Amino acid sequence: MPKPYASAVLPASAEHVWAYLRDFSNIADWHPAIASGELENGSGDQVGSVRRLSGPGGETFRERLLALDDAERSCTYEFVESPFPVRGYRATLRVMPVTDSGQAFAEWWAWFDSDAKDEEWLTKAFGQGVFATGLAALRERFS
Repeated sequence: MPKPYASAVLPASAEHVWAYLRDFSNIADWHPAIASGELENGSGDQVGSVRRLSGPGGETFRERLLALDDAERSCTYEFVESPFPVRGYRATLRVMPVTDSGQAFAEWWAWFDSDAKDEEWLTKAFGQGVFATGLAALRERFS
């Protein structure tokens, strides 16, 4: 099972970054690969909420919030609908403190199943195209 991953140090406290990221509804405000987003139901901090996202080419994604853990500063979500050829996609975004600097360490990863021929490009697309790109945008936002 592939596990795309990206991480970054952000120039703000973990508490400050998490206060912003815990809102499941605001990803279109900070991720450059999301053209628009809205909640279909629930609220930005309610497990079970579903968000509908549009990519830059008009692709539609629907994602459901599975867990929101303030103590661990993490959220986990799954694809409800996606143009990617994946099954059982679940992703987690977590923010931890860097104890010697007071900055935030953010990491984002996913697990999914796919046909073997698609694993390599999907792992790269999620790890670099989605996660690393999003974390770089967050670094810029908090600079």
